[in-house]
Amino acid sequence: MVLLVCFLAFDLSSKAFLLLVPVFLLVFPLSLTIGHFIAEPLRLLARKTAAYRSGMDVPIKPDGRLLEADDLARDFSALAQTTETQQHDLALKERRQAAFISDVAHELRTPLTAIRGNAEMLEDPDLPPELHRKFCGIIINESERLSRLTHDLLTLQRIEADDQPLELSRVNLRELASGVVDALEPILRDRQANVQIVGEAPDVLGNPDRLKQAVTNLVENASRFIEPRGHIVIELFGLRGNSIVAVKDDGCGFGDVDPKLLFDRFYRTDTSRSRGTGGTGLGLAIVKSVVDAHDGSVEALNLPEGGACFIMAIPSIPTDKPPDEPSRQPGR
Repeated sequence: MVLLVCFLAFDLSSKAFLLLVPVFLLVFPLSLTIGHFIAEPLRLLARKTAAYRSGMDVPIKPDGRLLEADDLARDFSALAQTTETQQHDLALKERRQAAFISDVAHELRTPLTAIRGNAEMLEDPDLPPELHRKFCGIIINESERLSRLTHDLLTLQRIEADDQPLELSRVNLRELASGVVDALEPILRDRQANVQIVGEAPDVLGNPDRLKQAVTNLVENASRFIEPRGHIVIELFGLRGNSIVAVKDDGCGFGDVDPKLLFDRFYRTDTSRSRGTGGTGLGLAIVKSVVDAHDGSVEALNLPEGGACFIMAIPSIPTDKPPDEPSRQPGR
């Protein structure tokens, strides 16, 4: 048909027409073959994409047969990996939220049950005065613990959910540690804790309020697990471009547990990190959130001579860098 159209349109001679016939017979199948090999990688990619959309785990990789198809395969593969990562992160976030809600409900139930039980005991008109004072004291203590728990929950939620830029400025960790000890002086005196600050650390670029909250939690946490007249040492130094704040105590340590678990919400060991200390189980989780927001790290270890050590590392400001004006960075 094509040859006939060309013959009629261009008024070709019969001899020229006959010359075109073998050319056509050669070119036409060759073009079909070339088209097949060009389209085959695209058809294969389309089938893999359709299978992936249906939920099958199909690897989408370049096969080297066609440059354009390989480029598309790489793009589809990157898109698939991004989608899987987002789905995994979303599922993990949902599981964490569900676990968090369950933990909060459990932690709230304990003091509320104690308050209700002791309040019901107070309804007894024949209750002796000493028991009346005892039950009233329990109600007050549980109410205070409930208040601390609510405060720590709001603090943790504000730190982790805040997507506003952090107000950053140069922070002298020695001055910050001294301010923490001064603020905690009534609590430390009541627990008969001897606190010492040793060493110096390079300044850091951070949010003073958040960093003070983290150091406060570490020192207050250490004060719960030492004996009367026990010792807490806040050691400051620089190491490999980081400013280190190490809070050591001579208490009982945290036992034979994975130190990473200590920074989970509501985690307590069976012995030393118990509810009897008055903690909410959120202080160390707040520390980790603050440190993560400053691109730092925090870890814990048991000291060979006894006690625990919590080490907080924040990137230092280079010594040759002049003091900057307060700046901002995205919140975490």
